[in-house]
Parts: sequence; structure tokens; C-alpha cells
Amino acid sequence: MTASRIYTRTGDDGNTALFGGGRTSKADARVDAYGEVDELNAVLGWALTQVQDAWIRERMVLLQQDLFAIGAHLATPPARPGRRTPVLPPLPLERSAAMEEWMDEASAALPELRSFILPGGAPGAAALHLARTVCRRAERRVVALAETDVVEAGIVTHLNRLSDFLFIAARRENAAVGAPETPWNP
Repeated sequence: MTASRIYTRTGDDGNTALFGGGRTSKADARVDAYGEVDELNAVLGWALTQVQDAWIRERMVLLQQDLFAIGAHLATPPARPGRRTPVLPPLPLERSAAMEEWMDEASAALPELRSFILPGGAPGAAALHLARTVCRRAERRVVALAETDVVEAGIVTHLNRLSDFLFIAARRENAAVGAPETPWNP
């Protein structure tokens, strides 16, 4: 049995296929937006290898699934005449409210913040802080796309809430492993 080839050579000219048909430049705002979401998913996958707290890990696996669905929606432009929209996984719109509950639960067990904290601490917490910044960048790219094209409702909210969750998760990870948080001293 021969293995499938990963390369297609169809993107060698700087264009890529969109889900549902059509091709566009790899520099297109839509490609940039779903590319950032893909990068975020990869960073979450790496962070999972660093995080020790099972409560966080369990939720991160769900969030990675969410990001695949969001990426599929971002990679699908609005249907044009003569083209139908492909079947897409449902957007995880309920997850924003769930993340708020998760943050409330985690925050209740953490010391109150009295100043900004520097990203870092335990390896898992540092990885979550990195994921948070990648999430913020993905959110900015999706907002930029929404200024010029259609972005489904709830995607920006999900990314915004996810970055908040990753901050709280980093704090929880530090607490779980006994790593101190370093306050910012201006």
C-alpha cells in the first residue's frame, strides 16, 4: 500500500483553495484569519504537553475541537450564485458561556490580582500565556476580516473569551504546581 502524498503543488503559485470552492491568494485576509486560528490550535496542542493540571487539560481538548470548527467556517467564503455552501461543523457558540463559568470557578480558588503579572511561572503556565497572545493575534485577524467580509456571529466572541480563559488557566496552572506569579513592578 502506498502512502498518500501530502504535497499537491497546487499552491506553488501563491494561491490556495477555499472550502466550498474557489481559490484566493495566500495573502488574503480570510487565509490570514484561519491561518492564525490554526497556529493557535497548534500552540494549544504544544501547551497541552506542558500543562499538568488535568482540569485545564480536559478543557483545552474541547477548545482545540472548537478551533477546528471555527477554522472551517473561516475557510468558507459566503456562497456565491451557482455555488452551495458545504456542510460545516456547528460553531461552538455555547462555549463562550461555558468558558465564563470555567473562569469563575478557577478564579474563586486563586488569590485576587492586585497588579499585573508577568507571563511565566511553571512551563505549563508559560505555554498558556504564549497561547493567550497567539489567541489575541488570531482575534485581531478575524476582526480585520470582519471589516471587509462576512464572519459568522460568535467567532470573535469565542476568541475573546478564549484568551481570557487562557490567562486564568495560566494562573491556575501556576497555583496547581506551586509556582509563584511575578508581579509587574513599573
